[in-house]
Amino acid sequence: MIFDRVLDGLGAAIVDGSLPTAHRDSIDGFVTRTGSSRSIVREAVRVLVGLGLLSAGRRVGLRVLPASEWDVLDPRVIGWRLAGPERGGVLGELRALRRAVEPAAAASHRADLEALLAAADRLAAATGPDDAATFLQADREVHRLVLELSGNVMYARLHRVVARALDDRAGIRPGLHDVGLHVRLARAVADGDADGAAGAMTEIIDRTGE
Repeated sequence: MIFDRVLDGLGAAIVDGSLPTAHRDSIDGFVTRTGSSRSIVREAVRVLVGLGLLSAGRRVGLRVLPASEWDVLDPRVIGWRLAGPERGGVLGELRALRRAVEPAAAASHRADLEALLAAADRLAAATGPDDAATFLQADREVHRLVLELSGNVMYARLHRVVARALDDRAGIRPGLHDVGLHVRLARAVADGDADGAAGAMTEIIDRTGE
């Protein structure tokens, strides 16, 4: 879609510094930059303001904000940062966040676990050369359910961040050890083995840095 192209183009330009912090511009300037219509640019600007990448004022126009103002947990911002010059640092931040949250979530569960076990079974079955999309979907589901089943609504809210981190590894074929870790994780959660669940999740996350 044209809107997505304009939004991604402007967002990426801010994140990678092509539009540097404190840069001032206008709707008309962004229309010229993107070659798109005013209505589409206005909508893209509205989203970027909401994400903290831009500020907008009647007298001052549009101003690029520093990274300290960005909604760095939004999947779109994560994607732009991963595509930018600081990719390695962003991956490290994502691993640190996941390591702080997901093992704790795995260790505390309060709901029906059948969906988690089913997702783990789908993941384990999707290891063929043509199963990449199915594996990714099951992988995302396992991690989402672990966060949701913790009963902690703040953990659950982070499932989009984790999903974006998993999407970044979509082209990497999982090894049998990694598949086994996910199955071990799900069964440890189902068995109430808090230490086993936390340990399996920690190893899963740590292996993404290898």
